[in-house]
This record gives sequence, structure tokens and C-alpha cells, in this order.
Amino acid sequence: MTVVDAHHHVWDLSVRDQDWIPESSPIRRNFTMADLAPEAAAAGVDRTVLVQTVTVAEETPEFLRLADTHDLIAGVVGWTDLTRPDITDELARLRELPGGHYLKGIRHQVQTEPDPEWLLRPDVRRGLAAVAEAGLVYDLVILPHHLPAATKTAESLPQLTFVLDHMAKPPITSGTLTPWSTHLHTLATHPNTVCKLSGLVTEANPTTWTLDDLRPYTDIALNAFGPDRLMFGSDWPVCRLAATYTEVLDTARQLVGSDPRIFETTATRVYGL
Repeated sequence: MTVVDAHHHVWDLSVRDQDWIPESSPIRRNFTMADLAPEAAAAGVDRTVLVQTVTVAEETPEFLRLADTHDLIAGVVGWTDLTRPDITDELARLRELPGGHYLKGIRHQVQTEPDPEWLLRPDVRRGLAAVAEAGLVYDLVILPHHLPAATKTAESLPQLTFVLDHMAKPPITSGTLTPWSTHLHTLATHPNTVCKLSGLVTEANPTTWTLDDLRPYTDIALNAFGPDRLMFGSDWPVCRLAATYTEVLDTARQLVGSDPRIFETTATRVYGL
């Protein structure tokens, strides 16, 4: 079975600091495609989507060039300032760069924005509309308290597909389901929303997590979105804080089965891989 990993990262600390990684963290080192390729091969992953890590304009062109030279990468979710007045021209410029046809989506670190309604700002809304006009999707990297604003945004922009990263980072360590589950179901009522089964092992206790810790959350996401709107992502190399690449993939299969829609078809369709 073909497997698409719809969410991973790479970084080179000699090129750019990743200031979100603590100094003492075991992932505070370089992670390249040369590191990922053997792990993906061992796990049986055929194609991947490379996702932005920092809000730096130079990163997206770098990722596009990387995709142009690595067969494993089938798509890139990059970053650009959604609020810039020339956002339409900037998206077109990115598409014309070397590897520009690999640009499939845009993402912003909404999880770090102090305003829980950042997505509802008029200048952001204008940028999101431009993303839709460019034929791209928008990845939502948010926390549970951002879900109401994300839902309003998805409702107001039905022409744009929103991909929810990491299931909005539910509070797995506490075992609490609400209000996260209620907000997730509300978001899922909008057909232009899709959810990534990703980033969960690091939202749980990284050293003691079990399938039983994760299952209530993945069951809710599967029930809300269904396999046609759910896709697997490894969140490599962040996942290495709690599990190996193969363990993350095996865990996903144990939680939701081996439905090819979750592990290939949804990502291929949504990102146009």
C-alpha cells in the first residue's frame, strides 16, 4: 500500500536557528532529508509533505528547491506573510521559483499569536482569500482555544480548504476531552475542513504514553471527519521526542486501522500531490 506522510520537517541550524527548540532538547541538531530518507523507507512511506517550521520568508524557497531535488517530497506547505498588501503577487512569485510547482499550501504559527481571533482579522482574511485564489490550501497550526475562530473562518471562506494540523493539539496529558471535542466536531461540520492525525505522541507524556491515552482523541477525530477527511502525518523529527518514525506510523494504524484514505488518498487529493 502506498503511504503518504502528510507532515514532516527538516532544518539546518547552521543556516537558521530554530528558537522554539530548547537548548537541552535531543532534537536541537540538524535534521535533513538524508536523515529522513532511510527512516521513511524502513517504514514503507513513499511520499511526503514538507511543512514550514519558522516564520521566515527565506525558508519557503529553500524548501521548494529541496523538493525539486528529492523524489520523496511530493509537496511543500510554506510560509508567507498573509497580511502583506501584495500577497497575490507574492504567492505567484513563489509558484514561479525553482520547485515552485511543489507549493501546495501555506501555514502560519497561529498557535503563538496572543489574539485567539487572529484568523478573523480583516487583513488575515484577505490573505486567506488570496491563498484560495492561488489554488492552495491553508494549514491550521492552532491550540484548542483557537478552534472557534478557525470554525468561523472556514465558514466564511468555503472556497478554501483548511487542514487542521495535529488535531489542534488536544490536552492528552490531562485526559480532558471537552471543550476540545465539541469545538472539533463543530469545525468538522464544514466540508472544506480536513484533519491531520499527527503530533499526538508529543502531546501525550513523551515517556509513558500508551495507545489507550491516544485512542479517545483519535476516535473523536475519526468520528468527526471520517476517513475521507483524515490524513496521517509523522511530525518527524519532533516525534522523535516520544517515538521513532516507524512507531508513529504503527501507532496510527493500531488506532484507526489501515484505511488507504487516511494513509494516502486524502493527502493526495487535498494537496494535489
